[in-house]
Amino acid sequence: MRRPDFDNPDLPLSELFHYWPACAGEFMNRQMLCPGCPIAPFHTLIDACEEYGLEEMAFRESLRNAAKA
Repeated sequence: MRRPDFDNPDLPLSELFHYWPACAGEFMNRQMLCPGCPIAPFHTLIDACEEYGLEEMAFRESLRNAAKA
């Protein structure tokens, strides 16, 4: 199976955590409950940023850095 596009705005959080597990730490550092949440298969990064009041592009960049590490 091919890895999904990291920058796809429709990428479910559950897939983000599956393919880039290091990203979960960035959520936990911000006390976001998304890793392990039963809604993660239905929410995107956009949804999470709206819910937690984060600037999406800045958070996406920190996730990209975590994914590369």
